[in-house]
Amino acid sequence: MSASPFPADIFEGQRFAVVGLGRAGLPAARALLAMGAEVTVWDDNEAARRAATGLVVAKPHMAGLAALVLSPGIAHRLPSPHPIAAEAIAAGVPILSDADLFFRAVRAAGSQARFVGITGTNGKSTTTALLAHILATAGIPHAAGGNLGTGAMALPLLAANGVYVLEMSSYMLERLAALRFNVACMLNLSADHIDRHGDMDGYAGAKRQIFARQTAADTAVIGVDDALSRAMADAFPHAVRVSEHDVPIAGAPTLPGAHNAQNIAAATAMARALGVDDATIITGIETYAGLPHRQEHVGHVAGVDWINDSKATNADSTARALACYDRIVWIAGGTAKEGGIEPLAEYFPRVAQAFLIGRDAPVLAATLAAHGVAYRDVGTLAQAVSASADWVRQNEAAVVLLSPACASWDQFTGYDQRGDQFRSLVKGLA
Repeated sequence: MSASPFPADIFEGQRFAVVGLGRAGLPAARALLAMGAEVTVWDDNEAARRAATGLVVAKPHMAGLAALVLSPGIAHRLPSPHPIAAEAIAAGVPILSDADLFFRAVRAAGSQARFVGITGTNGKSTTTALLAHILATAGIPHAAGGNLGTGAMALPLLAANGVYVLEMSSYMLERLAALRFNVACMLNLSADHIDRHGDMDGYAGAKRQIFARQTAADTAVIGVDDALSRAMADAFPHAVRVSEHDVPIAGAPTLPGAHNAQNIAAATAMARALGVDDATIITGIETYAGLPHRQEHVGHVAGVDWINDSKATNADSTARALACYDRIVWIAGGTAKEGGIEPLAEYFPRVAQAFLIGRDAPVLAATLAAHGVAYRDVGTLAQAVSASADWVRQNEAAVVLLSPACASWDQFTGYDQRGDQFRSLVKGLA
């Protein structure tokens, strides 16, 4: 990776407020300060404020602010705006994603490195990581991050031959004003984050922002395996349309299932647009190691494979995992999304036994009971792993699958902590 420091005067004379000091916010504040900006930071959590050493910690004043950088998880419109966001809107202060400021910093530093943006309801992390691996295989300088891994403002400065690969959530996309993607991809659309976007039109509108500011010299890639995405593709007649049938390789060991075929097809189309030849693309696909928490094989215990799919935080994502196996012990639950697990009914015949965890286990239980699926509400992930191990020692199943179809916030700090605990518990069984 060819990288060099950003100039110290990029944002000189500009004042920013950063609210939300998590994985993206705190690095953004430090980077802005290093680039010459005056920065005020705030987090409603006292521990997060204490971690902001060397920064001015205070609720920001809006007068003279160039922008408010708001953590993606903090609402500025729906379901209700954070008070500081409401002040910014009233004062006419732009509310931006850290990715937008990072793009401005790269261009202000004189680099013409290309930007790739990847979004979609499901598959964006896998596709982002896969494309980054293909670029590494091709020897192309690159840096990957955004919604996945490293926050945008913590990425290095690349030379003109470099490529930034950014996973973009709908929360980030609705806060862009300058960022232009040389290659932009929208994988698929299904109901998610409706509380933040109001309805499916609002959600689709946020996703569509990945193509904003593109020119005829840029490439748009759109998955067309669902009706909502096909409708979006119809509005972009010059887009490269990809589906699960467009893969350049018969199979990839770490990318099972039709949904991953679409991820492969999208990564292939983007890599081609970036000048990578097909032989190198195939090598990259074949050597891709896979992502943690996305159908991650974490052990073979009690005669079955244990699969960590903790990143499946909605029904559509879990459907992709359930479709890969014939007879499943399923661990699910947490904070349910709108519609619960009813959309998964076609896969219920594959579920030999379900163990439910978390706040909304009773909601999932009612759906399973209505469809005659055997289940137990066991409360915690530790209990679910123990109960699953007992069950598979006495019964036949192909896999034990953690694919919660729910958010994790009721019992964990995020899906990654949930998946890490599952991996640790399975290793403990072994």
